[in-house]
Amino acid sequence: MDSKDDVTLNSKEVQAESKDKEVSAPRDIETPDEMEEDNKKRHLNVVFIGHVDAGKSTTGGQILFLSGQVDDRTIQKYEKEAKDKSRESWYMAYIMDTNEEERVKGKTVEVGRAHFETETTRFTILDAPGHKSYVPNMISGASQADIGVLVISARKGEFETGYERGGQTREHVQLAKTLGVSKLLVVVNKMDEPTVNWSKERYDEIELKMTPFLKSSGYNVKKDVQFLPISGLLGTNMKSRMDKSVCSWWNGPCLFEALDAIEVPLRDPKGPFRMPIIDKFKDMGTVVMGKVESGSVTEGDSLLVMPNKIQVKVVAVYCDENKVRRAGPGENLRVRLSGIDDEDILAGFVLSSVAKPIAAVTEFVAQLQILELLDNAIFTAGYKAVLHIHSVVEECEIVELLQQIDPKTKKPMKKKVLFVKNGAVVVCRIQVNNMICIEKFADFPQLGRFTLRTEGKTVAVGKVTELPSVSS
Repeated sequence: MDSKDDVTLNSKEVQAESKDKEVSAPRDIETPDEMEEDNKKRHLNVVFIGHVDAGKSTTGGQILFLSGQVDDRTIQKYEKEAKDKSRESWYMAYIMDTNEEERVKGKTVEVGRAHFETETTRFTILDAPGHKSYVPNMISGASQADIGVLVISARKGEFETGYERGGQTREHVQLAKTLGVSKLLVVVNKMDEPTVNWSKERYDEIELKMTPFLKSSGYNVKKDVQFLPISGLLGTNMKSRMDKSVCSWWNGPCLFEALDAIEVPLRDPKGPFRMPIIDKFKDMGTVVMGKVESGSVTEGDSLLVMPNKIQVKVVAVYCDENKVRRAGPGENLRVRLSGIDDEDILAGFVLSSVAKPIAAVTEFVAQLQILELLDNAIFTAGYKAVLHIHSVVEECEIVELLQQIDPKTKKPMKKKVLFVKNGAVVVCRIQVNNMICIEKFADFPQLGRFTLRTEGKTVAVGKVTELPSVSS
């Protein structure tokens, strides 16, 4: 069982995924009802974000253990392995961190994948790396997420490090908002730590400091954000509410209840089909992976791979590890296609309906919010950066600043704009070298929001406002 468990959680080991069926063997008994069951339960992608040592992987590992996805024997094996490396408190993280580099460093590099279920919902955990040099991986995780769990360490000094300038907590929250993570659970972790000891003062201090920052990142804190205290290592207040003897002042929900109660906007199952491709491989044909952002796909469908306009036929659809006949928005799929070679597909291409294909452009107009430019840089025509939009990563250049927006009135300012600084909101024209598939934010938010990064740092977030009228 141990080795199989490793397989389930390997993020990019695509070849290994065929073995995944063994892992879900216990559930296979219910096969006839499984499809009905699936239809009853909604599916959500949840991304774990936060500073490098906040305890994201440990919390993710604990969730899988509590929801019965990992057995005691595996945990014991990991515990022993962690002990041998004198990293005892990391054994839960081993469930999410499956490659050797990650275990040795105790950092998550790939976006780990794992599944669990609560009363009403099937979840896919995307465990996003928190280390500064790994932010691009965090982007690929968050761009597929519906909700975010921001893990914060209550331990003295650790919250402060993650929150201060240069700490990952700030950057992750801003990225998550831009990438469409509309709901956030802020989980104050390590409350069991001796320096914290379930202190209400410490919890309140963190909530007080985080709230204005979450507001400034665009979250409506009353409606879209919920704070709760947990211990990821011990599993306290996660699957069931904790005892008053542990923490007398907490009357709110536990993590599973909070996840169950989150309401997310519904996507349109009848809309034009859109699935940005994040990965592809050969397996009895060409298989592409991605998350459906709009519409539905059925075995036998004809679709287009954009931007190269190749018509393909859907041979098979796999959702999680199961073969399904059809799948709707929000699902993470592997789709086997005929009519295309895997060499003709790149990450960032979009599987799209034939009747209403996605636009393929080399230039677009966008509204940008400048976050923090690198030392002494000014933002002007000619500025170059790396554009991240859904699964696309492309070099881009700002070709023209069109107008600056007054942050107070949200109206364009009269004077002509030649350059802007940190904090500005500006409408500009952006050019890329290769054709990319994007949509206007107003039509498909998931395919029309992006970040601009320079030298590994997020300098701006934005949304596509106009596409060229004639698509080539």
